Amino acid sequence: MNNTTERFTQCLMEWYKDNQRELPWRKSRDPYKIWISEIILQQTQVKQGYDYYLRFIERFPDIQSLVEADEQEVLNYWQGLGYYSRARNLHAAAHQLWQQGGFTPSYESVRALKGVGDYTAAAICSFAFDMPTAVVDGNVYRVLSRCFAIDTPIDTGKGQRLFKELAQQLIDKDHPATYNSAIMDFGAIQCTPQNPNCMFCPMADFCMARANNKQTAYPVKSHSTQTQDRFFTYLYIGNGEHLVLHKRTAGIWKNMYELPLIESSDNKAWQSVATSKEMKVWTGKALLPHLKADNVKHVLSHRIIHAKCYQLDTACLSTAEQLALHKQIEKAGCIVVDNADLANYPLPRLMTLLMEKCEG
Repeated sequence: MNNTTERFTQCLMEWYKDNQRELPWRKSRDPYKIWISEIILQQTQVKQGYDYYLRFIERFPDIQSLVEADEQEVLNYWQGLGYYSRARNLHAAAHQLWQQGGFTPSYESVRALKGVGDYTAAAICSFAFDMPTAVVDGNVYRVLSRCFAIDTPIDTGKGQRLFKELAQQLIDKDHPATYNSAIMDFGAIQCTPQNPNCMFCPMADFCMARANNKQTAYPVKSHSTQTQDRFFTYLYIGNGEHLVLHKRTAGIWKNMYELPLIESSDNKAWQSVATSKEMKVWTGKALLPHLKADNVKHVLSHRIIHAKCYQLDTACLSTAEQLALHKQIEKAGCIVVDNADLANYPLPRLMTLLMEKCEG
């Protein structure tokens, strides 16, 4: 290490003594609990993931309880966290762990678990087994790129290798778990994406970004993420006691449930969906669609969903009309569920928002 890197690690560890966050998973060396927390925090901020972690661990306290649960229940406990592939991978990895007899204190073994990447494997190995494996996440990219003025893009192979090597060079090999917690907390509390607290920063006198007043220029990316607009119309079909749902078989909401969906090709078609052929298939001659939610924007990582929801009250249908509707429900691969049982069906956050508007 040179003088700057030594000062960085020393300042970071001193800062952490007075500023560390009290988090339940940090009180345990159980690799299972650490694994669960790291998967939750992959795409979720600590303040949101905190309660989900406690609830998840209460229901699934160990590998066996997670293995014995079915995927639908796991998704139910994940409901609201988003990025549901994490929950599916978690369930699959639990089966891997069960077959191999639990966690092995080896980076390669942990890295081989489904849904576990370099960062998560490094975190588990350092926190559970005290291995000197440095984590590199968004916080680490930001802190290191600012302090050392690294302009190599973090979304390139070259950049990722460079930051991984630097992080490994900086880690306190005698206290790797503490160091990894410290740099993540430093990025979350002190060296934040916007308005970093540079005035009271222990790195202030040697941070190169601060010296050049270029804090917001780091980290550097080679290109911005392209987002896609999708236009969805959902149908809340029920009579107050029953509701129609559809189980998704692919995509980010795979094996979760949603209201029957009409997807429009563009905004123009979406605006006129109430009079479309697809809508008439569901309404027939008896049902009148009532717009209950309009232009609800739901932002995902690579797409923006523009959603609206129509309520179709089936209480007025005759026996023959109900029979016709049930044929359409069956043809569309949908099911009719009791409202009292909705808690048993994992729903994306967008569905709960729309359903609240229809029930309000």
